[in-house]
Amino acid sequence: MNSTSKLSRGQRGGAVKSFFIFAVVVGLIASLAIAGGAYFGYREVTKPGPSDEDTLVLLPSGIAVSTIAKQLADDGVIEHPKLFVAAVRIRGVQSALKAGEYRIPEGASVMDVIDLLIEGKSILHFFTAAEGLTTAQIIRLVEGNETLTGEITLSPAEGELLPETFAFTRGETRDAIIKRMMDDQAALIEALWPDRAMELPFATQAEAITLASIVEKETGLPEERAQIASVFVNRLKRGMRLESDPTIIYGLTGGEPLGRGIRLSELRGETPYNTYVINGLPPTPIANPGKASIEAVLNPADTDYIFFVADGTGGHAFASTLQEHNRNVAAWRKIERERAQRDG
Repeated sequence: MNSTSKLSRGQRGGAVKSFFIFAVVVGLIASLAIAGGAYFGYREVTKPGPSDEDTLVLLPSGIAVSTIAKQLADDGVIEHPKLFVAAVRIRGVQSALKAGEYRIPEGASVMDVIDLLIEGKSILHFFTAAEGLTTAQIIRLVEGNETLTGEITLSPAEGELLPETFAFTRGETRDAIIKRMMDDQAALIEALWPDRAMELPFATQAEAITLASIVEKETGLPEERAQIASVFVNRLKRGMRLESDPTIIYGLTGGEPLGRGIRLSELRGETPYNTYVINGLPPTPIANPGKASIEAVLNPADTDYIFFVADGTGGHAFASTLQEHNRNVAAWRKIERERAQRDG
């Protein structure tokens, strides 16, 4: 009886030991399987991708991770969409992926692609509006930019846009670019206005923009803007007329190129923009001035110049007296005759 009991206890002990060993073995096998799967997964998401050249990919805003994965696969950037989705979820970055236009490098791995979408370094495009363009001309440029989207619903006034170069991503709206130009111009004049020179012959920011637009159209040389501004400021202070040709052209064409010289009848024409006839400033700006012209008008050079004329070098000769100005005009007429003879 005792020996039978001892045998049963020994058998039970062996069974427990065997089960324990079996459990350990199964656990090891499972661990190895998990480790092997993890290694396989890591290898798959870090190995070079299938693309053999840089690939442009556009990911719209609000797109789901699964849709991103399918699009990347369709574009040949990744092989297995489910692996991409799994990697994103394991990293917990579902909400960190950013929409945009991306240039995916040749052979980028799944992890490389995920990192790129997290950084959000999408391709930048650039829109440039040159200083001195009218609002209508800038609107046409925005309309013609095929990278921008949407219809233009904003109606900025003449002189209400700040011409400059803007960086944007594909899909940005045309209205957004125009709004940026409007906001930037308003912010600029607001920032510069408190530091303007004393005793300027205009009282409002709108008048400053109008005069700046005339300065912008009169010279393309940055170093001349403050001098040109001083001429017009001095004329206004003395009650003289501005006598600016670009204002006449704006009254005739709305700022489009005239394509010929100004006729004598047009110099004498009674229009709101003919500064040979009207006193003071025209009713609106004649273009959209850049920052430098606005700065020049608010802080013009300290001169007694009241005349200027082309000097044949692309710049202007300035004068404080009519006698001096007449000499400068005679010199310019001589240059014109010599050019006509040479070209003829």
